[in-house]
Amino acid sequence: MSSTDKPMVVGRLGAVYGIKGWMKINSFTDIPEGIFDYSPWLIEQKGEWVEVAIEDCKRHGKGLVAKLVGVDVREEAQALTGAEIAINADQLPALDDDFYWRDLIGCSVETDKGYTLGKVTDMMETGSNDVLVIKANATDAFGKKERLVPFLYETVIINVDITTQKIIVNWDPSF
Repeated sequence: MSSTDKPMVVGRLGAVYGIKGWMKINSFTDIPEGIFDYSPWLIEQKGEWVEVAIEDCKRHGKGLVAKLVGVDVREEAQALTGAEIAINADQLPALDDDFYWRDLIGCSVETDKGYTLGKVTDMMETGSNDVLVIKANATDAFGKKERLVPFLYETVIINVDITTQKIIVNWDPSF
């Protein structure tokens, strides 16, 4: 399964709210209420993604709550507490000249001098900038196992080509 086929996690089901199946929602979207724009949701249960529909949702204080179709009592909601909420990747809006983090996972990273640093395995958000987590090649000349490279466009990141899965960086391979 490629990274584009995998469901994209956009939140998590929180604690039970009340006795009629409502649950608190922990949204990972930029605008918290944006999680309700996606339908259907996929909930991970016993290692499988199960499709669920939202019956109702609302803002409650500083948080969000929702009621899922078929979850009508507190005990049913409690069984779902902590489950990840995901959506199919095709539900994401298309980007013109940009890309999602998930598009960068698996890309080969090379310096502008031609040295291959490795492949992107993850991304981190640090507050000031995003960071590429790169697993170094097994035969890395500098003995590195992993590299953290700041995702600073035009300063460090020279070019990103999603179609060829290649990222060119201005980076010293000994770092």
